[in-house]
Amino acid sequence: MFTLPKIQQRTAPCNAIMALICVCTVLAVSGCASAPPVPAVTQADAAPERLSEPASPLGNIEYHTFLLANELFAGLIPKTHNRYAVAGFVPVEDMQYNGQRQQPLMLLGHQLEQGLMTEAVNRGFVAKEFKLANSIIMSDDADRILSRNTDHLSGLSQVDFFISGTLVHQQNGAVVNARIIDAKSRDVIAAATRFFPVDLFWETEQVSLRGNKLIRISPTEGN
Repeated sequence: MFTLPKIQQRTAPCNAIMALICVCTVLAVSGCASAPPVPAVTQADAAPERLSEPASPLGNIEYHTFLLANELFAGLIPKTHNRYAVAGFVPVEDMQYNGQRQQPLMLLGHQLEQGLMTEAVNRGFVAKEFKLANSIIMSDDADRILSRNTDHLSGLSQVDFFISGTLVHQQNGAVVNARIIDAKSRDVIAAATRFFPVDLFWETEQVSLRGNKLIRISPTEGN
């Protein structure tokens, strides 16, 4: 007659512990269900921090190159086994650089080659430097490792994609058409177009094109 209360006293703490475990389990499950999903990493997240728009185009070609690269690389994922080679951009009418054709953006194609290599590497793509000489080239007053002399260069190998494009020069600037080309299939896998203003390298009022030659004008000339 007196053992029943004792059994109830022993089982009461056990029931309380089981109830506490059930409450904790329910809270844990509901907490997991309400937790926000972890966002996936996108190409935009991996891209460099966006540059602020400069007040003047002069000396800010990297800003326009950055925006061009954003469009060009938007749909691509960097892979360490893919190699990219960046070549110069050339005028669309003859597909080659002409140093005699002087104009404010005459070096734009050269700078785009250098700038897009920087943008590609900053985004995690592997770029090949095909102008790398076989050894350091020494001269009387300088030394260098880059060369355009084919006698100093090794053959280009292990390139999967080429980055290059064309320039369409206009009165107030140039339209840049960039593309990424599969080296084997020659398929264009990505492309982008952007307008580059004429006064990226020189102030507009200090440059004039006369007789197919670039003339630099002092600010007071012609007043």
